[in-house]
Formats: sequence, C-alpha cells, structure tokens
Amino acid sequence: MFHKLLTGAVLALCMLGGALSAHAENIRLAVTDLVGLEELQREFGPFKSELERVSGLGIDFLPVTNRTAALEALRFKKVDFVLAGPAEYVVMQKRANASVVAGLYRPDYYSLIVVKADSPIFSVRELKGKRVGMGPVGSTSRHLGPIQLLADSGLDPLKDTGITNTNLRLAWEGLKKGDLEAVGMGRSDLENFLSKEAQEQRNAYRILVRGGDLPNDLLMAGEHVPARTIEKLRTAIVDNSEALVASIGQGAEHVKRYQGMRFLTTIADKDYDIVRSMYRTAGYPEYSEFIGD
Repeated sequence: MFHKLLTGAVLALCMLGGALSAHAENIRLAVTDLVGLEELQREFGPFKSELERVSGLGIDFLPVTNRTAALEALRFKKVDFVLAGPAEYVVMQKRANASVVAGLYRPDYYSLIVVKADSPIFSVRELKGKRVGMGPVGSTSRHLGPIQLLADSGLDPLKDTGITNTNLRLAWEGLKKGDLEAVGMGRSDLENFLSKEAQEQRNAYRILVRGGDLPNDLLMAGEHVPARTIEKLRTAIVDNSEALVASIGQGAEHVKRYQGMRFLTTIADKDYDIVRSMYRTAGYPEYSEFIGD
C-alpha cells in the first residue's frame, strides 16, 4: 500500500512539474501601436502562430491602450515581450531596462515633408509661419521625424511653424484642400495615399525634404524574462527568419509597412541617438516619457 501511495505521489508531482514547466514556457506579447485583442489577432495572428510553431513557446497577446500602458506592463511584469518602434525603444530602455531580442528592419523607413506640386514653397525654411500637418504626437516617422527635418533646416518647430497633429488621412485631405501648406509623414504613408488617388492626380504632390533612414522597430524583452527564454526566442527567429517574415506579410493593413523586411540580431543602442535628438527637439530632453499619452 505504501509503495502505491508513494508511486502515486511521485506521479502527481511529475504531472505538477510538467504543468508548471508548460506554464513557464508561455509568454505574453504586446504591440505598442495596436489597441484591442481583435486588431492584434487580425494584424499579427499569423506571425504569432508561426512563432509559436518554431519556438515551442505558447504566446498570449496582451492588448494595451497606449505606449505608456505597454511600458508599465513591462515594468510590472504583466507582459514579457513588446514589439515597439524607435520612439518607444528609447523610453522603454531607460525606464524599464528592457533588452532587445531582435530588430525588424524596414527598407525605406524614413520621414518626409510633402507639399502640393504647384506650391511656391521649395525650401523647408519657407515653411516659417506656415501650417504644417503631422500624424499623432510621439510617432517616430509621422511626428518626431518631420519636426527634426524642420529643425535641421534651421527652424524652431515649436515656434516657427503652426503644427497640427491629427489623423494623417485628415492632414492629407487638408493639404489637398489648401488648409495646410505641407504634411509630415512616413514614406509608406505617402505611398498609401498616392495609391488611393486617381491616376492623373498622383503627380500633384512633391517631396519637399526627406530624412535619412530611421532605426529599426524592435522586439523587446522585460528585465524579468529569463535569459534562456530570450535566447530561445532569438534562436527561433534567426533559424526561421524566412517563414516568420512571410507570416507577417499575411496580416492586414497595419503590417503592410513591414513589406520587404528582415530580422536583425545585432542592434547598437547608439543607433537610436537620432531618436533621442528628436525628443529634445520636441521639448522632451529626458526622453523618459511618451509624448502625447
């Protein structure tokens, strides 16, 4: 009888250990610029499924309401991994001591300022005193990048121009109607807008200035995540890069910006100093909080 009880106890402990082990191999993932579980599943569901398959990890999406919520979730161990843009990286790295798992290189990822083709404005300095539309406050390519382009041309973006931050579609319509003299955005935004214009109207706009390529988006891990889990995920990404890139391409509208992307595992923190400069230009020299949240 004692032998049977002992055997049963050992078996129960083994089963419990297996359950705990399985639970330990579950990770929670957030994406900073998507709100709601339905949107996460629609945009990144195929990527999540493929990453689960190649890594052997169970992945649960954690919806966050904004970038600050993602940061706090990382700091307080409510989420393990976050997919974030360059503007989010500099804050998360400083506030949460988050580490990089991999970079998501996006070809032709840069900011630009667009005017109408018949605009009399041919230099950025001529935007002094003009109305300039931009995307949401704090966006790397749609706000921080464009204001840095203004600053690099000798303007004080906070004083010399009338900046309107809004939905980029509204800003584009404002440019078309003449309510705005220029609009700052990302390269992929311009391509998207032009693709929806009538063929004869696609040459009705011109790029006034474009910046250099922006740093990569990043998959980041919280300080609490075990090193072996991070390495397991990184190895799976490196060894199955082609399949994972293809799975991202199966998403909906949002992930089109990753077209032609590749994963990188060698990321230098200094590459993001340009983003820190953008925060200073925007009036946030400490880059310790997200602008606009």
